[in-house]
Amino acid sequence: MRNATKDTLYTNPARKMCEKEREALIIQYAPFVKYIAGKMAMKVPPNISLDELISAGTLGLVDAVNKFDPVREIQFKTYAEFRIKGAILDELRGMDQFSRSIRKKIQAIEDAISTTDAKLGRPAEDEEIAEEMGVGLEVYYELLADVQGYSILSLDEFIKAGSDHSETQESYKNQIKGEKTPVHYVDRMELKKVIANALKTLTPKEQMVISLYYYDELTLKEIGSVMDLTESRISQIHTKAIIKLKMRLKSYYEF
Repeated sequence: MRNATKDTLYTNPARKMCEKEREALIIQYAPFVKYIAGKMAMKVPPNISLDELISAGTLGLVDAVNKFDPVREIQFKTYAEFRIKGAILDELRGMDQFSRSIRKKIQAIEDAISTTDAKLGRPAEDEEIAEEMGVGLEVYYELLADVQGYSILSLDEFIKAGSDHSETQESYKNQIKGEKTPVHYVDRMELKKVIANALKTLTPKEQMVISLYYYDELTLKEIGSVMDLTESRISQIHTKAIIKLKMRLKSYYEF
């Protein structure tokens, strides 16, 4: 059945899959859903169960099977991954996991970082941010720990459009290679420049953590071993870096 599915998708893209072929494809990629959900579960607060993420991801997989277009000449796995991740992110947003108090803490950190960076003309150190907030360094670190689960949503948050998140799936589709208009190309090149400039505003330690976490896909514990720091300290650096990147990207999308 797996060969039949592959033939359906790639050998004869004009022929639509029958129900059995669709079911076979869903079964084949079910472990992939668990893999993606498992990786994302490590980045969210512990009160969110893995089963909830797998359930949302499975709906994304079904949606991918229903809407996949082999004519675009991309691998189904690539398309499915974006659909699965998008469905899980939408589920997390729907849970509204961040209380009003957490959002206030996030805003306070953002304001302090923005103010100190502007005053100093360089990325502020933790001690300087804490001083701007009027709290001790340990309290500042506790605040970062309180909002650390925020990282899974923050960089994707700016693409929402309305309460139904109607642009979320479109944003994922736009990341998949396929036929692009000149406008898409220009927008993508401009966004790459914005992200590159945002990364330059991070401290060397923050840049290293972001690189090792998102590009090399190391865990926070593994990054701690590489940088000779505790996992808790790496988590703090990661959270602050994500908040700073979100600030830069948000200003771009609100322009």
